[in-house]
Amino acid sequence: MIDLHSHILPGLDDGSETVEDALEMARSAVDDGIRAVAATPHVRDDYPTDADEMEHVVGTVRAALAEHSIPLELLTGGEIALDMLPQLSDAALRRFGLGGNPRYLLLEPPYRGWPLGLEQTVFELQLRGFSVVLGHPERNDTVQEMPERLERLVEMGTLIQLTAASVDGRLGPRAQKTALRLLELELAHLLASDAHAPTVRQVGMSAASRTIGDEALARWLTDEVPAAIVADGELPPRPKRPGRRWNLRR
Repeated sequence: MIDLHSHILPGLDDGSETVEDALEMARSAVDDGIRAVAATPHVRDDYPTDADEMEHVVGTVRAALAEHSIPLELLTGGEIALDMLPQLSDAALRRFGLGGNPRYLLLEPPYRGWPLGLEQTVFELQLRGFSVVLGHPERNDTVQEMPERLERLVEMGTLIQLTAASVDGRLGPRAQKTALRLLELELAHLLASDAHAPTVRQVGMSAASRTIGDEALARWLTDEVPAAIVADGELPPRPKRPGRRWNLRR
């Protein structure tokens, strides 16, 4: 599996605090079947990470991974808050490109309320040559009320990333119900950990894959689509899924 949303870089945001934390997160990821992780530190007012900092710490953690013989590929990236976009040049945005692909941007929506200008923001980014991945919208209260509101964004080419802990129920029933509904509506394209702590419970993606209960779809979400993003290749077609609902965790 490839995890394209992780707060593995130490000291930049609310994720890992030390290099040892980052190494423990990496070991947990490998134990869970993850072969590559994108470091996506927050880029927002409270954690105003710049590209130089991100790239420097990626280099530090890569060296530590090699020193400790941990077989995990660490990729660059960033989780960019919508209100930070006007402050970042196209050159800076490319350096935060998801998985090291300068064309893809991981954007962080708010948890409460819905930005009315999001479709226009996506359109303007597309005109500048970027493709948008929207991080964990299933945790937004407005999307929880109406998951269908993402249809227009997906029609425009936006990719939707679900958090593994939403899918398997660790983030509660509302997030799980919304995540599974987005899968039913074919409005989700990636599964990622959004890991902040060095435990399999935080890092793991395999439990969410088992919750999906469809090997082909889980592979598409956790391997095929992320691999295409990293390689800047054509996105693979979505596997067909039998028309049935998921059983929610109680």
